[in-house]
Amino acid sequence: MKIQERTGAGNNRAATPVQPAVGERLPAPPRERKPALAALAVLLILIGALGATVLVLRAGDRIEVVKVTSEITAGESVNDSNVTSVMVAEDPSIHYVKWDQVAGLKKLKATNTIPKGAVAVGEMFSSKSGLPAGKSAVGVSLKEGQYPAGGLKAGDTVDVFQVGDGASGASDKGTGGSAGSSASDSPIVAAARVNSVADKSDATVSTGALGVTLLVDSADAAAVTRAASAGAVSLVQVSPNGN
Repeated sequence: MKIQERTGAGNNRAATPVQPAVGERLPAPPRERKPALAALAVLLILIGALGATVLVLRAGDRIEVVKVTSEITAGESVNDSNVTSVMVAEDPSIHYVKWDQVAGLKKLKATNTIPKGAVAVGEMFSSKSGLPAGKSAVGVSLKEGQYPAGGLKAGDTVDVFQVGDGASGASDKGTGGSAGSSASDSPIVAAARVNSVADKSDATVSTGALGVTLLVDSADAAAVTRAASAGAVSLVQVSPNGN
C-alpha cells in the first residue's frame, strides 16, 4: 500500500508544466510581407524624380521676346524707343512676339492701348489702323523751329499752337474782336499724341521739313488741318500728364 501511494504522488508531480530556462527567448511570429506597398513607394519616388527633371529642363527652355517699355496707345506702332527684349519661358499656348520679329511688328498697329511693362503677344497688333474711337490722325509738315530741337518720336505728348497772322485772327474771332494775347497763347489742341514721325531717309526731310502725324480728337482735326495747310503749326512737347 505504501508503494502505490508513493507512485501516485510522483505522477502528480510530473504533471506540472516545465518552465523555460532562464535567458531563452520565445520564438517571434513571422512578419507579414507587403510587396505591393513597396512597389508603390518605389513608383512614387521615380515619378517625383521624373517631374523634377522635367521642371529643370523646362526652366532652361527660354526664348527672347518683345517687352513694351512705354505705353503704346491704340493705333500706334512699336519703335526702337518703346520696346526692348526680355527672356521668358517658352509656352506654346502663348503667342509671344519673338525679338527677331520686331522689324515686322513695326509695320503693325496696336489694337488697344498697351501698358508699360507688358510682354507683347500677337493678339495686341493688327495691320489695320485701329484708331481709338473719337480720334483722328492728322499729318503736319514742320520746319525747323516749329518743333523741339531734340526732335520728336512716336508716343510723345505735344501742345499744338497756331502761329503767324492766322493765330491773331483766330484769337480776335474767338474773343469777339478784342486784341488780347491770352487767347493766342492757348493751344488749338492740348496734349495731342505723336502717332508717327517721318524717317530721316524720307525725301521731305532733305527740304528741311519734318513730317509728323498727330493723334487728336476728331472735333479738333479741322482746326489742325487748316493751320497745317497754311504752314502755321508749331508743336511744344509737354509731359504726358500736363505737369
